[in-house]
Amino acid sequence: MPFIRVEHIGIAIKSLEKSNELFEKLFGKEHYKVEKVEREGVSTSFFQLGETKIELLEATTEESAISKFIEKKGEGIHHIAYEVDDIYAEMKRLENEGFTLLSQEPKTGADNKLICFLHPKSTNGVLVELCQERKS
Repeated sequence: MPFIRVEHIGIAIKSLEKSNELFEKLFGKEHYKVEKVEREGVSTSFFQLGETKIELLEATTEESAISKFIEKKGEGIHHIAYEVDDIYAEMKRLENEGFTLLSQEPKTGADNKLICFLHPKSTNGVLVELCQERKS
């Protein structure tokens, strides 16, 4: 099964503290986790909504993709992440289908998951993230 479900929706924000307060009011519940992903230059916060998560992303460096995104487009939806069983097989399948991968190897993302992004120019302007739980 290629794509299993929407794993999370990533939202680029300027202030994790202010946005956590806003989304806690909106969802009527508190975020369950804050995590810094040094490699990507972001701090993240997660809300669980059913089987899907909302990930708030605050840039921690000016060079991070989130910082550049906010500078260009402002705060808002950054990406949609889909859970996959085998990220390597999906990356190969999608590349064979003509999609452009932003990396040739999966990276480590939040929750220590394997992740890979598809270039939005190949997905009608949507930044798509593949994510897979690490297999023990």
